[in-house]
Amino acid sequence: MTRALWILAVLLSHWRRHPMQLATLLIGLISATALWSGVQALNQQARNSYDRAAATFGGARTAMLVGRDSATFPQQLFIGLRRAGWPVSPVLEGRIQIGGRSFRLLGIEPVTLPAEVGNAPTIGKANLQSFMTPPGEMLVAPETLSDLGLSEGATPSTNGGPALPPLRVQPQLVPGVLVVDIGIAQKLLKMPDQLSRLLVGKAKGKRAALETIAGDKLRLIEPGAESDLERLTDSFHLNLTAFGLLSFFVGLFIVNSAIGLAFEQRLPMLRTLRACGVSARLLNTVLVIELVSLALVAGLIGLVCGYLIAAALLPDVAASLRGLYGAQIPGQLTLKPEWWFAGVAISVLGALAAAAASLTKAVRMPVLATAQPYAWQQAQHRWLMFQSALALIVFAVAAGFLWFGDSLIAGFAVLAAMLLGAALILPALLEIVLSLGQRHARRPLGIWFWADSRQQLSGLSLALMALLLALAVNVGVGTMVESFSRTFLVWLDGRLAADVYVNAANEAQTAEIRAWLRQRPEVDAVLPGGRADTQFGGAPIEVLGLADHATYRDNWPLLQSADNAWIKLRPGDACLVSEQLARRSRLAIGDRIEVPTSGGNWPLQIVGIYADYGNPKGQIAVNFAALTRHFPEIPLTRLGLRVASPKIPALIAALQEKFALDDRNVADQATMKADSTRIFNRTFSVTAALNAFTLGVAGIALLTSLLTLGNSRLPQLAPLWAIGITRQRLAAIELLKTMSVALITTLLALPLGLLVAWCLLAVVNVKAFGWRLPFQIFPLQLLALLGVAMAAALCAALLPVVRLARMQPASLIRIFANER
Repeated sequence: MTRALWILAVLLSHWRRHPMQLATLLIGLISATALWSGVQALNQQARNSYDRAAATFGGARTAMLVGRDSATFPQQLFIGLRRAGWPVSPVLEGRIQIGGRSFRLLGIEPVTLPAEVGNAPTIGKANLQSFMTPPGEMLVAPETLSDLGLSEGATPSTNGGPALPPLRVQPQLVPGVLVVDIGIAQKLLKMPDQLSRLLVGKAKGKRAALETIAGDKLRLIEPGAESDLERLTDSFHLNLTAFGLLSFFVGLFIVNSAIGLAFEQRLPMLRTLRACGVSARLLNTVLVIELVSLALVAGLIGLVCGYLIAAALLPDVAASLRGLYGAQIPGQLTLKPEWWFAGVAISVLGALAAAAASLTKAVRMPVLATAQPYAWQQAQHRWLMFQSALALIVFAVAAGFLWFGDSLIAGFAVLAAMLLGAALILPALLEIVLSLGQRHARRPLGIWFWADSRQQLSGLSLALMALLLALAVNVGVGTMVESFSRTFLVWLDGRLAADVYVNAANEAQTAEIRAWLRQRPEVDAVLPGGRADTQFGGAPIEVLGLADHATYRDNWPLLQSADNAWIKLRPGDACLVSEQLARRSRLAIGDRIEVPTSGGNWPLQIVGIYADYGNPKGQIAVNFAALTRHFPEIPLTRLGLRVASPKIPALIAALQEKFALDDRNVADQATMKADSTRIFNRTFSVTAALNAFTLGVAGIALLTSLLTLGNSRLPQLAPLWAIGITRQRLAAIELLKTMSVALITTLLALPLGLLVAWCLLAVVNVKAFGWRLPFQIFPLQLLALLGVAMAAALCAALLPVVRLARMQPASLIRIFANER
């Protein structure tokens, strides 16, 4: 043990003499761990919320019986199944509005609730009587109570409806969910003797076959490991994970570069230790212990930084998930111990992976080669051809995933393989360009410039790979976001075609508002609207009712349509479907579908496909009158108004004063577009932040590579100084070389980034969301990013160049004194 400690002390002395290399190594590990663990913290926080939602009195984690052809079924089926020995418990689900806000209402029967509901909130025997007997109780999450601005025990009213039971806080509940006794729920939802589903527990004995009791009215859904919300948000979290993984690998490039140089500079030390009798096994063991110790320190610091990054990004992530998917994410970060252990483990494993090649090469390199100052760089060149061949193989894998893949994972695999192949082939492309420059150079200094750039390439290749990846992802994501932004604004103009939108408290108030509007001369048209929720193809969908009016006919964002599609929509036997539903269910113009309703299946023919960006659910648009016939239970409280622009503010003020409506219940088109655009921009703010982090880490990688190479570059520069080239001119030449390879890398990154953008738009977006955006190129954005990349390269090169320009002549003379 004492011997190992002495060896460790000798090895650590290197870092004391080279503190910049130690800082480089730690910065790389901290950056990699912080970005990866920060992203994982965000994902874990969101998934914890999904677990709460999925476990809310069963959810997708419990076996259940649902209607085969309709969203609800008669309560008599529950009674028959209980008598036949089925351990089932009824649930009724719907939506109610409180204070202009919509909430998910769950009606349950706590006596028969099976134990298999997992970690669902429990009512407890002490509260069972107060929950079930009038006036009952309504269970809410603490966040919901806070959002309503009420205290526990309050009895709010639905919009224009009866008073609700007293509120009681249940911490395990997910925000946005209200739980009451099923009898109360049936009254509130105006669905007497109707159920949405039956939770199925484990049977203690034999039970009758389902078909003998319910016939073909019910179907059994086995418990699933993944909820609907998790499936909807998989693409968002996969996107975050991809960014975290990219940042992690970019950080490991820094670590690899620092460890590689440190090993080369310590090879004479390692040779001396071996000559003193230290075995190769003991030496390698101590090297690993040293590396793991540094990784543990960096990992703990990286976890703290990752926590701060996650805490800073959590509000934007929560807003994105709420705006895109309706997922409720708490605003405070809570982490499990597993996250801390995983962060430290990923730091240690990353450091070992980055050092694996260096350790292997150090062991296998001949003893005499350890005394050569550039044996490390020379060894790197032998991998150039192998690396290029590997890049071609990776490109072939990307093509295979693109051609044969049909999933979101395959889409990201195409993206990952394409980026990996480009990074692997970058050194070969730079070698070709620099060789061409050397071949066409005429003056001796010019020939040396290109030749020395080629020699320096092996030490900078990893940093340049990191820069290439960061720039390509920035170009790709920036192009995708800008394409989405412009397309989204045009689409928003079509979807928000009415000038004023009104949401009444109840149907009685809706009738009053319509009667009042008919007397207002500035109102050109009143467009009723409605929305119903149902299932199609095993997934939730929305059925939207559109009034037969030129507002929709002229503005609705149709992508494809049959002849006279709007005329065919009038009778109620035709529909328009959203692009994502058409792609997901492989639907086309002319296909016939059946939509489950409370009164049975509704046969419809598809006459159009329209864009519905930002909606995770599939959607069907039908004639409004037909919607009310097939879904008579939906609240008809939404109105769209056509009003001349100058008269909009006065009309809104009159509506608010006459009917006591607030800003949430009446809004003009401009306000709604501004709110939608704000949500859109906030959705991509997380991506922009991760983009900036990744580019910053790439800049640090370039800086650390230049700093670590600074001292090893002196033997190439000293002879030039000795023949009369000033230190300032040498510094300028070094700066020009760095900027040249950075410019070449950036120019290669731009087309790669556009390819990434195409892959995101045409492959990943289609698999993740179901819609495809038009591919557009934005030259000004590319020029701006080119400028940012060159500025980052300049900042990275400036410190080593300034150190060279200010170097004392004695340091350069000492180079010749040390030559043997």
